[in-house]
Amino acid sequence: MKKISMYFILVLLTAILNSCGVGHAFVTNHNQNATEVHLKENNFKVIEQVSGSSEASYVFAIGGINKRQLYENAYSAMIKKANLVNGSKAIINVMTEEHFSGFAPFYIKRTITVSAQVIEFIR
Repeated sequence: MKKISMYFILVLLTAILNSCGVGHAFVTNHNQNATEVHLKENNFKVIEQVSGSSEASYVFAIGGINKRQLYENAYSAMIKKANLVNGSKAIINVMTEEHFSGFAPFYIKRTITVSAQVIEFIR
């Protein structure tokens, strides 16, 4: 009986003291346009790094919004910060990061961050 209670205390301490976060990063082309720009010449300059983030909370897997809507919210926040209106600018190297934190299955917070570089063509 003493060994069982010791194992129970050990498992309980392990669950309490460990980090409850998981992260993923995806570097993919989420842009399904047919436009291609070849950046082989030195006709552009990198202006800035922009990012947008969106998060949702789930209690017992209920609540929040789905992953696609989180991504769309984060992407639109990044595009607003990029200010692509003036000049010939584009975003490149789009990277999506996803992070889970909380204490599953009771409470989970999902955060999606989309970041990219803004370039401007000079010729």
